[in-house]
Amino acid sequence: MKKVLPYLCALLLFAHLATADPDSVQKPIHNIATVNHAFSVGERLTYLISWSNILNAGTAVMEVREEKQVDGEKVYVLVSTARSSGLVSKFYKVNDIIESTIDAVTMSSLSYKLDQSHGKRKKKRTMTFDQDEGTVTVFEEGKQETYSTPPGILDPLSSLYYVRTRQDFTVGKPISIEVNDDGKNYAVEVLTLGREKIKTSLGKFDTIKVKTYPKYEGVFQHTGDIYIWFTDDKRKIPVLMKSEISIGSIVATLVAMQAGNEKQ
Repeated sequence: MKKVLPYLCALLLFAHLATADPDSVQKPIHNIATVNHAFSVGERLTYLISWSNILNAGTAVMEVREEKQVDGEKVYVLVSTARSSGLVSKFYKVNDIIESTIDAVTMSSLSYKLDQSHGKRKKKRTMTFDQDEGTVTVFEEGKQETYSTPPGILDPLSSLYYVRTRQDFTVGKPISIEVNDDGKNYAVEVLTLGREKIKTSLGKFDTIKVKTYPKYEGVFQHTGDIYIWFTDDKRKIPVLMKSEISIGSIVATLVAMQAGNEKQ
């Protein structure tokens, strides 16, 4: 059981996507322009996190919490919270809050805040993006550093929302994007495997099944391939996420959802 608990806790931050080390980026990918028909303010997605659908580890909630004007531009505030429960909380309490502010038109990142508590381990990080200058300034543990970024760079949370706006899910053809975490630029591949009908407590869904692989801190702790089932419609809601490990699987299942106000 002690071997399972760290994986369960890591899964509580399932919203991040990444598939390649920074050094593997040989040519600029640059995130292509998209039109957002997937989400809007007021959307709230709640997930139950479990081990092999047997042991419940906690819950995670992703929200499009706010729409506001910053320097005359419309932005969205995305918030992901994760809380452990039951046996996991008893041995290794998890309490995480991630906030990402993105340009509502370009989907590019403007800021990212991480407040992480895993047992006795605490971590806080703030990243501020200057898309015009192509930089990100990272502040953590009293230190501040500025790094170069490619155009339209995303942060770990906004990357999932950006992928939902893409319309080019083609079997065998990866969707490649760029994500920055802690000043490092990562190449991200999301490979479409096919279309499946799945059933959850919320009902039956026609879905697009994709695969990605985590490479940086905070994502499944390098447990292997991650499979995500998006609804096969304009909203591309992730209804199921799964990662195989040596002793079963880690599963995130959508158990409640609230639609946004559909302004976009």
